[in-house]
Amino acid sequence: MLTKLAYTLLALSSIAAAQPLGVPHVHHQHQKREAAVAVDTVVVTVTQNANPTTLQTVMTSATTSSTASTEAEAATSSSATTSSSVAASSSASSSASSDSSSNDTSSYEDGTVEYYAGEGKGITYSPYSDSGSCKSESDIQSDIQKLTDFDIIRVYAPDCSCVSAIMGAMGSNQKVFAGLYYMDSLSSDISTLATQVKASSQGWDGIYAVAVGNEWVNSGTYSASEVASAVSSGRSLLQDQGYSGKVVTVDTIPAYENNNELCEASDFIAANSHAYWDGNVEAANSGTWLEQQIADVKSACGGSKSVLITETGWPTKGDTYGSNGVPSTANQLACIKSIAEAVPDQVIFFTAYNDLWKQPGSQNCEQYWGIFN
Repeated sequence: MLTKLAYTLLALSSIAAAQPLGVPHVHHQHQKREAAVAVDTVVVTVTQNANPTTLQTVMTSATTSSTASTEAEAATSSSATTSSSVAASSSASSSASSDSSSNDTSSYEDGTVEYYAGEGKGITYSPYSDSGSCKSESDIQSDIQKLTDFDIIRVYAPDCSCVSAIMGAMGSNQKVFAGLYYMDSLSSDISTLATQVKASSQGWDGIYAVAVGNEWVNSGTYSASEVASAVSSGRSLLQDQGYSGKVVTVDTIPAYENNNELCEASDFIAANSHAYWDGNVEAANSGTWLEQQIADVKSACGGSKSVLITETGWPTKGDTYGSNGVPSTANQLACIKSIAEAVPDQVIFFTAYNDLWKQPGSQNCEQYWGIFN
């Protein structure tokens, strides 16, 4: 978690100076643990000659760092104790939804943003109500049953027993891309995740991959070497729980390009990338832009590992960013359509529903990236 403003700006200055062909980028964290809201927005703008022109940090928190850490641990404990009952009650729902098939035939009308989003590989999901509290198991499962077009449902942490609830509602061809959000509670969060997964009918077969962290290097929270070490530790702890699948860290494309340790640590390149935050890309050209981003990061990481864009999308409300980053429903449709036509099998769209529990952020758009509202 970000702690001191001075530390954050120093870290961001270091990252910005290291980017050879940087573009404006905004990191919007999904920092949420049960009802403790702490959403940070970090803005880094870098010009084409690699000279940083903007360093802005907007830090809004409902708790202090120490309080948030304590609440995170308490929430993890609560999640672990309730996951068994949640998984048991969701088993019937799993049977009912097992006939659902993802990505075969869209459930939505051709030409809609939902239709084009369904052409992608996955979608991100957060299990929080507008007030920031956990959604009920039935509400989570109702949400997931509207997302049957996707092969992957990505979550950022095993909060709210969401992994258990999702696995009880998803179709037989769907998998969860699980996340571990906090380094300081990595071991306990893996235990929580394992409890939920093992109580499901699919077990670890229902997990696509596990991400250790989300934009830790980009945010300046940890160094690349610290993140690589955490990925290694997380992989070992997951193996102890019976998981033998893929483990990665999720970060931005510039973070991967400038830190080969991230490339080496991850089983595939998992990167967040949004044309909106470039500021110069028209929504309708998002697919071409993203295709180039994928090629660039693949090359920077040696060319041997596959690339999965773990977040990409466009906000429907908020302030204009740069010359072409204009939030609107029309631009969201144009963006999603363009990406779906260019690189559908390499993207997880951001995000399923609006996140009204978040703070608006520097561009007043953080709450409005939802596709299925």
